Amino acid sequence: MEALKLELKEKIINILNLEDVTVEDVNDNDPLFGDGLGLDSIDALELIVMLDKDYGIKLSDPKEGKAIFESINTMAQYISEKRTK
Repeated sequence: MEALKLELKEKIINILNLEDVTVEDVNDNDPLFGDGLGLDSIDALELIVMLDKDYGIKLSDPKEGKAIFESINTMAQYISEKRTK
C-alpha cells in the first residue's frame, strides 16, 4: 500500500503540474481539495481520467469521486479494492 501511495503522490504532482509541491509535502491524510493541496473541479476531472487510464477504474457517480478523492489514503484504499490494471 505504501508503494501505491507514493505512486499516487508522484502522479498527482506530475499530472496536475504542481510545480511547488514535492512528494514529501503531501501527507497521506491531508485533504486533496480545499485546505490541503487546494485542488479544484478541473483537477478532479484529471484524477478521474487517471483512475480510468492507469487503474481501469471508471467513476460514474460524481458523489463517489468526492469520497474517493478525500486524501491519498482514501484513494489508495479504493484503488487497491477496485483496480483492474
